[in-house]
Amino acid sequence: MLVRRYWQPFSEANVVKQQLDQLFDELTAAPSAPTTWTPAATLVESEEALTLYVQLPGVDVDKIDIQASREVVAISGQRPALEVGEGETLRRNEFRYGAFRRVVSLPVGIEPTGVSASYEAGILVLHLPKAEDVRNKVVKVSIAGTAPAAIADSTEASADNAAE
Repeated sequence: MLVRRYWQPFSEANVVKQQLDQLFDELTAAPSAPTTWTPAATLVESEEALTLYVQLPGVDVDKIDIQASREVVAISGQRPALEVGEGETLRRNEFRYGAFRRVVSLPVGIEPTGVSASYEAGILVLHLPKAEDVRNKVVKVSIAGTAPAAIADSTEASADNAAE
């Protein structure tokens, strides 16, 4: 007696799909997250100021460095990787860890010494007051509310050293 077996291409394709899914899951389960990432940012303009919102979930406020000049704001820092305990196996890692740097060009000039920052629930908010006419001076911005100090030019620093 002859037994006929009908080919079922959709069933076989489903088996191949399952095998490929398992292969890619095994490849992506390795704890090799990229070492750099770029946080998302939103810039809002009003008549008096610009407001920059930057998503930095999981970043310690002490690890954030903000520098502002008349035309650019640079934000950098580091988000530490998740520690996996002994006896635990990392099966999936879609988080981004490591160093980051985000430079935002501003559409109008700002007053660098008037920049203020706050950080809550993983969102960094920078208030950037608009300026009429200011030199392109870079200042260090503190998050905790301490007064930012201007970063000296190399010419000013060398003139001070020569005077002493």
